[in-house]
Amino acid sequence: MPENRARMSAEVIISYDGTANDDDALVLGKLLAADPGEMALAYVRHSPEFDPKREELAQHDAERRLERGAELLGNPNVPRQVVFSGSTGAGLEELAQSEAASLIVFGSDYRTPPGHAEPPTSAQRILEIGAIGIAVAAAGLRAVPEAKIETIAVLPVEQDDTAQQTADALAGRLRARVLAVDGANADLIVVGSQPGAPAGRVALSGAVRSVLDRSRGSVLVVPSGKPVKL
Repeated sequence: MPENRARMSAEVIISYDGTANDDDALVLGKLLAADPGEMALAYVRHSPEFDPKREELAQHDAERRLERGAELLGNPNVPRQVVFSGSTGAGLEELAQSEAASLIVFGSDYRTPPGHAEPPTSAQRILEIGAIGIAVAAAGLRAVPEAKIETIAVLPVEQDDTAQQTADALAGRLRARVLAVDGANADLIVVGSQPGAPAGRVALSGAVRSVLDRSRGSVLVVPSGKPVKL
């Protein structure tokens, strides 16, 4: 069955376009998913081509990118979906909602220094008004031999322990340590949404964004009052 028509059912959707930083997203998605059957790959095309031959080529290119991602995951049967949307973020969020996924995983922006996580433009929309968990892989994660999540930090948020719940659950499954004080160099930083954010929505304060800019490691942002369960 062609990838763009394959039925998906996954907790973790990895945004993948074949770029190096999206190879980082593959690594993080594989680390976060409880088992390989919970992952899926997605690529967003903004519009179909009017010319049938150009459309065939464009669709083939999209499917080949996803096929390469499946090969790098070591899971050739992972579900893959080509999505049409004027906005990459909106298209991925709509797909995640239709599949009842818990998380979308992105690679960092292409200008991000190694070891740091910087959301790409496609993730910014969801970080501002989204309703699903977002993970951003640290740049260069693909080059870390036998990458693991051994330490998890939490950015505490007043009146909402959603981030702590998510971190504790992940730590238990991954046998990782939740750092009590300094999370600047944790393998994964779990971030809760700011006080006053609508239930189930993502909203980051300026202070939290500043902390993340100085931190090293991948990042997982959790919607208000909605722990990410993987």
